[in-house]
Amino acid sequence: MAAIPESELIINPNGTVYHLNLLPEHISDTIITVGDPERVAKVSQHFDTMEVQIAKREFVTHTGYYKGKRLTVISTGMGTDNIDILMNELDALVNIDFQSREVNEEKIKLSIVRIGTSGSLQETVPLGSHLASHTSVGLDTLMEFYPLEQTEEEQSITAKLQHELGLGFRPYCVTASESLLQKIAFDMVPGNTLTCPGFYAPQGRVLRGGLRNQSLLHTYQNFRHNDFKLTNFEMETAGYYSMGRILGHEMLSLNAIVANRITQKFAENAEQVIDDLIVKVLERI
Repeated sequence: MAAIPESELIINPNGTVYHLNLLPEHISDTIITVGDPERVAKVSQHFDTMEVQIAKREFVTHTGYYKGKRLTVISTGMGTDNIDILMNELDALVNIDFQSREVNEEKIKLSIVRIGTSGSLQETVPLGSHLASHTSVGLDTLMEFYPLEQTEEEQSITAKLQHELGLGFRPYCVTASESLLQKIAFDMVPGNTLTCPGFYAPQGRVLRGGLRNQSLLHTYQNFRHNDFKLTNFEMETAGYYSMGRILGHEMLSLNAIVANRITQKFAENAEQVIDDLIVKVLERI
């Protein structure tokens, strides 16, 4: 394969990858991601020792050791556009030689676990629970630009959802890493997560902007394809799962359920729910 041009893989003057500001030695092959930059320290405060603390834009990275295991925690900001940057640059750090700009012959497979917050779409998914996204459906258009391969079942789900929502593009559907599900999420609520391209109207929230589709939340809640239904929604998971499939990394998204959009309740102890999930992941990862 030819060398990757400077305009395609941008490397900073200090040798770091463009947005993340990281060198290959700055990260572990086991990574925890969070959306909020301030949440990075809530994970790394449990580390026994710290090696790396680097921040650029919304991407804050801490690498250290927890009970003898080297871990990296990094913030992403919100949305699948940020996940596009994160996943490509993490992959470049481990699978592209920055000197020759050529793809390495032997590939490294990262294990990446997202710890995030989410709202429930079903009354049966209670506030305060920890939900593992076994499958995620993306309502954003990121995969209109990538050659994502999907199964017939995944395509059937997205075709039906496209029809019911009246979308001008096909959503995409991708599954989590089975090995990470078994290792980390064996006792969590299993879910199918809808990834939305925004927090307000795409998730059926009405402030002053209004909604084009007044029955949007009802459609999400009642969508069925055989035994498949949507359990919760957020803004990143489908981006993770699709990029993981394309680039060959193990991906898992875990959700602290802090809101139930059907009962219109918000968890009073939301931060504790998140903190409990952080500790659980650190013990199992």
